[in-house]
Amino acid sequence: MLKGLIGKKVGMTQIFDETGAAVPVTLIEAGPCYVTQVRTKDSSGYSAVQLGFGEVKPKRLTAGQLGHLKRNNMNLPPLRFLREFREKEHGLAEGDVLKVDQVFTVGEIVDVIGTSKGKGFAGAVKRHHFAGGPKTHGQSDRQRAPGARSSGTTPGRVFKGSRGAGHLGNERVTVQNLRVVLVDPERNLLGVRGAIPGPKGGVVMIKGARKQ
Repeated sequence: MLKGLIGKKVGMTQIFDETGAAVPVTLIEAGPCYVTQVRTKDSSGYSAVQLGFGEVKPKRLTAGQLGHLKRNNMNLPPLRFLREFREKEHGLAEGDVLKVDQVFTVGEIVDVIGTSKGKGFAGAVKRHHFAGGPKTHGQSDRQRAPGARSSGTTPGRVFKGSRGAGHLGNERVTVQNLRVVLVDPERNLLGVRGAIPGPKGGVVMIKGARKQ
């Protein structure tokens, strides 16, 4: 069975375990997801399953997107988000529907992939956790400065990839080895212990953990 779903981050809360300890939990609206395409080694050169999530009005999609969902007489609803999951043995066919209780169970370990919050232009101290300059000994404006970037005559330039100020966030981030603590099939909710990337309402992919 495919260990993967597309979902939407609902927010964070807490639940209490059997010992009474508070457990931080992120709730994800996971599924229902539709199988929109099955890729095989013969047709595409690799094996994968494409899932669709998030029903919208047909006018929100292009004609090409609607045609992709209607091919092979699948008659799928208009779906806004499509994602691929690499899987060799999944036993799924185009048009199948996956729900959260079919894919995940309480106690499983999963990876969650999302887009981190965009924070615009940030300095090196915030972006890369630099220590900054000394707080004493006469400094007046070097406390949150990155310091020297390179040498003088040799090499006489800053190497590519050097850490410095720049755009922070809005990147694809994977948080690994989160434990599933809640599965609610009636409300399509999945609860994982800990935090996941992105804002409330952000689209995420939930996969079986690769490094258990």
